[in-house]
Amino acid sequence: MNGRAETARVSRVRTGQGIRAARRSSGVGATSRSIGLGALSVLVLLAIWYIVTAGGYISPVFLPSPPQVARQAQRYLADGSLFWHVVTSGRRVLGGFLLAAVVAVPLGIALGTSRTAKALFDPILSIIRPLPSLSWIPLTILWFGIDEGQKYAIVFMGTFASALLYVMESTRRVDPLLIKAAQNLGATRLDVLREVILPGALPGIISGLKVCLALAWTCVLSAEMVAATHGLGALIWFAKDWNNMALVMVGMVSISITVLVIDSLFRVIEDRILPWERHTWRREP
Repeated sequence: MNGRAETARVSRVRTGQGIRAARRSSGVGATSRSIGLGALSVLVLLAIWYIVTAGGYISPVFLPSPPQVARQAQRYLADGSLFWHVVTSGRRVLGGFLLAAVVAVPLGIALGTSRTAKALFDPILSIIRPLPSLSWIPLTILWFGIDEGQKYAIVFMGTFASALLYVMESTRRVDPLLIKAAQNLGATRLDVLREVILPGALPGIISGLKVCLALAWTCVLSAEMVAATHGLGALIWFAKDWNNMALVMVGMVSISITVLVIDSLFRVIEDRILPWERHTWRREP
């Protein structure tokens, strides 16, 4: 009898190990497939770009060829100036975005859980939310000059309202039945907030912050094109004045690569905070 029980236990353990190994293998296969398809799409895009420029279908004045862009990138990488522009813009984006998130997240949770607070703040949010980041540039220059504080302010102004709205709506969409159930079990208001509302709203909050992070790049580039001497926005604007379209493309590609790296880091953080959400974006079609 003991022998059969031990055999059954060993069989269950091996079955569980096999299932976990299969899941790991499936996850690795899905990731490799996604990377391969992404690399293929980039290669196809580069091939089309090279064909239309090398074949003379589009003038280099309007669209430089990939070799021209590569030469400009190599030149600015060699003297370190491109790296400095990337770091400058990235610092401004992350600084302004983090400041907006630090204010918007607790305030949005408060507005999402309190009807009184929402009624008080809704008119203000309705006024500032439609304003684009460009509309804040004259005021921020007047308030902060053209120093770094003005760039941080532009990113903050351009992302705060959207981040606040995402957090507030994510908080309001938590299932009220879960809140009632926790209250019926004797949970205090703080317990409900910590154990029910925050875990339920967190996926929506993080998704909204990712959107706002992309919006922050639009804000900082607008600010740098108007009043800056360093940063990717300033680099693109000066390259336009110099009629150097290859350098413009270098700046654009640098923005894409930088955003891709930051988004990958954000995804790693998201995996750490929301381990139960991993399967939703790694699932194969």
